[in-house]
Amino acid sequence: MLTYDLTQQPGIPLYEALYRCIRQDILTGTLPPQTRLPSKRTLAEHLHLSVITVESAYRQLEAEGYLITRPRRGFFVCPVERIPPAVPQTAPALSPPPEPVWQLDLTANRVDGSRFPAGTWARLTRQVLSEGDAFFSPTPNQGLPALRQAIAQDLRDFRGMSVSPEQIVVGAGAEYLYLLLAQLLGSSAPFAVEDPGYPKIRKVYTRCGVDCRPVPLDPQGVDPAALAASGAGVVHLSPSHHYPTGIITPIARRQALLRWAETTGGIIIEDDYDSEFRFTGRPLPTLQSIDRRERVIYLNTFSQTISPALRMGFMVLPPRMLTRYRREMDVYACTVPALEQHVLARFLSSGAYEQHLSRMRKEYRQRRAAVLEAFRTSPFAGRITLFEQGAGLHFLLRLDTRQPDAELDRRARALGVKLGFLASYAAVPRPEHAHTLVINYAGLTPQALPEAMERLCTVFSQWL
Repeated sequence: MLTYDLTQQPGIPLYEALYRCIRQDILTGTLPPQTRLPSKRTLAEHLHLSVITVESAYRQLEAEGYLITRPRRGFFVCPVERIPPAVPQTAPALSPPPEPVWQLDLTANRVDGSRFPAGTWARLTRQVLSEGDAFFSPTPNQGLPALRQAIAQDLRDFRGMSVSPEQIVVGAGAEYLYLLLAQLLGSSAPFAVEDPGYPKIRKVYTRCGVDCRPVPLDPQGVDPAALAASGAGVVHLSPSHHYPTGIITPIARRQALLRWAETTGGIIIEDDYDSEFRFTGRPLPTLQSIDRRERVIYLNTFSQTISPALRMGFMVLPPRMLTRYRREMDVYACTVPALEQHVLARFLSSGAYEQHLSRMRKEYRQRRAAVLEAFRTSPFAGRITLFEQGAGLHFLLRLDTRQPDAELDRRARALGVKLGFLASYAAVPRPEHAHTLVINYAGLTPQALPEAMERLCTVFSQWL
């Protein structure tokens, strides 16, 4: 007779506890195939259960193929593949190792969350939630129409771009948009990427099966001759403020790149990273705004201006590419939650976004000036060279040293300081990249700056 202690499985119904016990006996061979099980009433009396409980367990086992009913004879065990008895083992460590706690981290461009108008965002969120019909309506796969309209207006007012909301595709951050573009364009031609450049761009494209070809930069950005020699049909570049070199591509070079696209039938993906934070002069026009042959796809996000956690970006497709996009990519739903889209649409259209940007430009302009002044008046000022373009949230610092970058990095880490080296951004490192640091200054508040410079003095004193 089957005997089980069902009290060993608290928190689940009795019929399920019985079902699990019988199933385990079947899988381990304790109940071999063709074994006839006790009748429902007999087993119920033996285990002090109700007949309904036993019947429910038998029916579940029958439904899953462990038992078969034979009329007037009862329930029999079906042939199933046996499993060996479970061997106790230590659970694998699935959690990633803890990140080091850095005393100073100059690699992360963290947005200053203390300056964000959280009260305004909360108020707009409550407005959206109070209007349930809007919040629960389906969102088109290109994004909420009101948000695309607000983005188009913002581009027109502050970037000089005349685009239709229908050209805009909203997605969950830059990486997702890279995935869409890799699928849309990747089968036709190799992609050229800036070298050095943001490593994640080439990693995403490569993992999508795209033939990714690094193109070296000169002082004006991507060299059209090198681009032509690469054989690429698509180029991904950041002309407004390149990361990490800070190069700003002048208008003549931008026109040359457009000529390359026009004569070869190529496509330019204009990644307008960091363009909102220009501190001297007026921003140069985007490639998209001077493109007359519909060869430029414009891409930007709200990661730097609002928060990376928002995970919201957008791209502007040329009109001639819309039909192809809708035909080939309409299987994808919009990856940004509707609530965030509604709130951001109101944040943009109400003017709160531009007010926030204005405050942040002023804050970062002052922060940048203080950081640069601290470096220029530091004890090691005579052994460093700064390269900055009056834009963005980072700049380059070259050290006058003969120490290899690997040794510099090891010593800095030993002192709790995390540094980013320009060579680590290059697919093909070159000698001119050595001893050059990428300084992300957004997290260096006035309060933290003195201690940061003191730590850098300690680090650099070992190298210079």
